[in-house]
Amino acid sequence: MNALTVGVARETAAGERRVALTPDGVTRLQAAGLAVMAESGAGEGAWFPDAAYTAVGAQIATTEMLYADCDVLVGVHPPGRTELLRAGQVVIGLLQPLTSPRLARDLAAAKVTAISLDGLPRTLTRAQAMDALTSQANVAGYKAALVAADAYGSYFPMLMTAAGTVRPATVLVVGAGVAGLQAIGTARRLGAIVTGYDVRDAARADVLSTGASFLDLRTEVSGTGVGGYARELTETEQQAQQDAMTAAVARFDVVITTAQVPGRRPPVLIPAAALAAMQPGSVVLDLAASPLGGNVEGTVPDSTVVTGNGVTLIGAGNLPAAVPRAASTAYSRNIAALLAHLIHQGQLRLDTADEITAGVLITSDGEVVHPGVLAQTAAAEGDRR
Repeated sequence: MNALTVGVARETAAGERRVALTPDGVTRLQAAGLAVMAESGAGEGAWFPDAAYTAVGAQIATTEMLYADCDVLVGVHPPGRTELLRAGQVVIGLLQPLTSPRLARDLAAAKVTAISLDGLPRTLTRAQAMDALTSQANVAGYKAALVAADAYGSYFPMLMTAAGTVRPATVLVVGAGVAGLQAIGTARRLGAIVTGYDVRDAARADVLSTGASFLDLRTEVSGTGVGGYARELTETEQQAQQDAMTAAVARFDVVITTAQVPGRRPPVLIPAAALAAMQPGSVVLDLAASPLGGNVEGTVPDSTVVTGNGVTLIGAGNLPAAVPRAASTAYSRNIAALLAHLIHQGQLRLDTADEITAGVLITSDGEVVHPGVLAQTAAAEGDRR
């Protein structure tokens, strides 16, 4: 029986510099008995040239060859050339099926098996090595602190110079998940005075463990959800949180927001009134900025604007792409770990009795099979009627 061929697609999304599989990942897959084919230029944005892939035994292919000859196509985003996909092919990536139900429906119609790392059950210890959302959030949180520091017109640390003492920046990080905690840690290492906040009750201990302070908004809102995620707040709860946040953010120099609810529009935590209350020269970085919205009212993904009162608002929607080598290396290991879990005796085995497989499998045998995506697809079809 011939070995499965894994194809590494070149990303086509604007500004994307990551690659789904690095040369190190190629070596890992070959050790598992798989062949690897990389689209020409797939790793260039992350400084992995074609020669680095051929040096470890991967075949370099054109786009047409890649889609025609690979059994499994791996990417960061959904494939850029869906018209080249063929029945029986497997697509793996961060497909975001809950927010793109049409893609899931189209892949099912083409009889393509879709596997999305978004659906990985993150509370399972054995799934940690496959957790791409965590690996990329770590990168995003780190970069968020650096981008905010670069945009801020003064120092993050306290400096004592011959010209006098410069006070340290005060930084508020909203959302204490993986990205938020990494942003807190990085801002502290840069010397800022850092405060964290999250609607989840358990997050207080996480924030305090980093050495940062915790912002107490004195509301009755608790956003603790299933599996360690934050739940979506009701309109009344969200308004109470916004009112309390408006009063709090004015005393901070830099605010970084990271709060997201999987498959849903990010909650608006910083209203326009809060921005208007901040001092000129303040910086607000919205890590949750996306086409669906963001944590900050008026944020625009991948765009920086200065408000009328001099606040710099950064819609940082895809920061892992700005750290492409580290982000790609981590993501590649996630892909290799997932494939090691799904492949047995050289062939793909999709056992939906397994929690991991059931969580990531979106389409199979011409059908959308993931319950959550099925519900979203039905809702989308209902809206069109």
